[in-house]
Formats: sequence, C-alpha cells, structure tokens
Amino acid sequence: MSEAAAAKPLAAGPFSVFERMVAWRYLRSRRKETVISVIASISFLGIMLGVATLIVVMAVMNGFRAELLTRILGVNGHLIVQPLDMPLEDYAQVASRINGVSGVKYAIPLIDGQVLAQGNIGGGTGALVRGIRGEDLGKISIVANNIKQGSIAGFDTSEGVAIGSRMAENLGLALGDTITLISPDGDVTPLGTTPRMKGYPITAIFEVGMSEYDSSIVYMPFSEAQLYFNLDGRAQTIEVYVDNPDNVDALKPKVEEAARRPVNLVDWRERNKTFFDALQVERNVMFMILTLIVLVAALNIISGLIMLVKDKGHDIAILRTMGATRGAILRIFLMTGAAIGVVGTIAGVLLGVVICLNVERIRQFFSWLANERLFNPELYFLSQLPARMDASETISVVLMALALSFLATLFPAWRAARLDPVEALRYE
Repeated sequence: MSEAAAAKPLAAGPFSVFERMVAWRYLRSRRKETVISVIASISFLGIMLGVATLIVVMAVMNGFRAELLTRILGVNGHLIVQPLDMPLEDYAQVASRINGVSGVKYAIPLIDGQVLAQGNIGGGTGALVRGIRGEDLGKISIVANNIKQGSIAGFDTSEGVAIGSRMAENLGLALGDTITLISPDGDVTPLGTTPRMKGYPITAIFEVGMSEYDSSIVYMPFSEAQLYFNLDGRAQTIEVYVDNPDNVDALKPKVEEAARRPVNLVDWRERNKTFFDALQVERNVMFMILTLIVLVAALNIISGLIMLVKDKGHDIAILRTMGATRGAILRIFLMTGAAIGVVGTIAGVLLGVVICLNVERIRQFFSWLANERLFNPELYFLSQLPARMDASETISVVLMALALSFLATLFPAWRAARLDPVEALRYE
C-alpha cells in the first residue's frame, strides 16, 4: 500500500470516525495509565456533582422564594389603601368601588392591631389581630382552604376568633378554649389609659404552612374588632388583591381614582422589599460560589489532558507521520476532554432532577437518621423544603458547565497539535 493510500483514512473530514475512535481509545484506561484514568474519573465526578449541586440549590432557593411569595401574598393584600384626610367610615362604599376596577380580584376592609395573647400555658405571645368580615375571610383562600379544626361559617356572629395552629400549640389551646387578648390601647380613665383585656372563644384553627403567620395572626369578626380597638363605624385600611401582582403599578392610578379621596398606596414589593432583595442577593452569591465546583472540575480536565498528551507523545508522532494533520490531533484531544464534560454534565442534570423531585423525602430521611429537625419551620418560615426547577436556569447551568469543559480542553489540545513528530518522540 502506498503512503497516499495509507494516509487517506486519516485525511477524512473533521470529527470523522477515525478521530472519534482514537479519542474514545484515549478515554479507556489501561494498567499503565491508572493515574490519568483516576484524574478523568475525578473530573467527571466533579462536574457531575457540581452541576447537580447547582441545580438543586437553585431549585430549592426558587421554591423557597415562590412558596414564601405565595403565602405572603395569599395572607396579605397586594396593595394597601390608607386614607390621608379623614377616618375611613365609608369603607364599604370605597371597597365596593375598588372592587369594580378591572384587574382587581377583591378589596377587603381591615382593622389591624398588636396585642398580647395568653392561653392555658406560657406567659403569652405577641399577636396581630386582624378584624375582617366573614365573607372576606372566605375569599382569602390560603386561610379558608386550610382550616384544620372548626369552621369559619357564621364567623361574623360567632363572637369568636380564628387562630393559627402554631399559636394554638404554643399557648396550649384547642378548639372551644378561650384566648385572652390584651391591648395597651384601652379605656382612658382619670388615672391614665388602662390596658384592655378580653377573652374570645376559638372557633377555628388554620394552618397556612408559614410559621410566622401560623404563630402570630388572630382573625376577629370585623364588628368585634371595631369594639375592641375603639374604632366604632370605621376601618383602618383596605387591602386590595389583584389578578397579577407583578402588574400592581398599572393599577395604582385606577385604585386611587376609585377611592375618591387622598390615599396612601403601598404595594407588596415595598412592604417586603428588604426580605426579597436579601433572597435575591443570596441566590446570586450561591450561584457564583457553587460555580467554583464546576471550575475546579474543569481544571482537573486540564491536568488530566496535559498528562495524557505527555503520555501519548509517541502515538502523536506516529499519527503525524501517517498523515494526521494538526487539526486532527487538536480535535482528538478536544473530543477526549469534552466527552468528560458532556457526560458529567448530563449525569449531573439527571442527578439534580432526581434529587429535586425527592428533596422532601431526602430531608425527612436525614432528619430521621440524625434524629433532629434539619429544617426548622420556626427558622425557615416554611413547614416543608420546597424545590422548583426553572428551565432557563437549568439550561444556563448546563451551558456554563459545557463551556467550562470545552475551554478546559483548548490548551492541552493545542499543545498536542503543536507537537511535531520529532518533538513528540521525546515524550516517550
């Protein structure tokens, strides 16, 4: 066979069967290449764990934010209307007009007040009393659909209150027991203002799944709240729930016009700005930190390929003398290193998806194994560990891992391609 005929198979197009075959051969380990094989395995595991960790952490943080947002916006209004000129005595008419604004789901007159709540055990706890009409309480689905005990039917005439499950647990209260509410703004006497103390029977116990609300909110019939807080015939605010919370800015002028009086409008983003900004900063920082795991794995690819190039110097010399071009050598080592990154990324995505789908079961298992609560709802607000994968974020993680893997192969592959047959023989 002539030299031209022998060189013909090697002169095939880029990423030909021959180049793929040689790259695959270099990926397989032999006894004398154990160190290279170990480095490649470590690189594969590093990329897989890095990608999986990024996907899981970002999914948990997305789920955490989404669950908090759902509960915060489910219990609190998206837009708070506060009068500036006079007491809100025509609250029913104002709420009715705002209800007629396109994009508004419902407007609810409210009375809010801070009190000290006492039960059968403990010294008491701070609570937020929310005076609300029974029909409006039924509209707050996150509360109305999560009544664990009792009922909110006939709430207006019950002269009782609805409390959260954690408050009932902390104060040793059950359905039908009496909770004592103490307000510092009581009756005015010649000796000064005396605290107001009154007991109310518990007619319902709810659980929205957010410990801050389950342990601090007391819903009271609107008429009872007016008497308790000396607001006869008045409301303090009107909370507006809208169809699209992200579009609340466009509704502000319409709501203000419907109120027909000077009002102060505060939306949900202003009320929770610090909290959600902190979550966003934490999310971005965690992404940057965890990206370092993938970067370290990519550096392992560089070291592994450099050792492979040194070990295969004799093979490179033979391939070059047989007619392999520098481009062919470059592509062989590019495919060798990139294969580790691609397979590691795919494995990482699969592992991350499996963990995200079973994250709560995994948490429960480790809680059982350690015999302690690993996700205390009193610290993390939620009773379960949420995970919500975002397609765009997952794609960005995959692209980032693949980009780092490909970039890591460039220098070793370029170095292999620069070797001429004479220089390559020196590595032998």
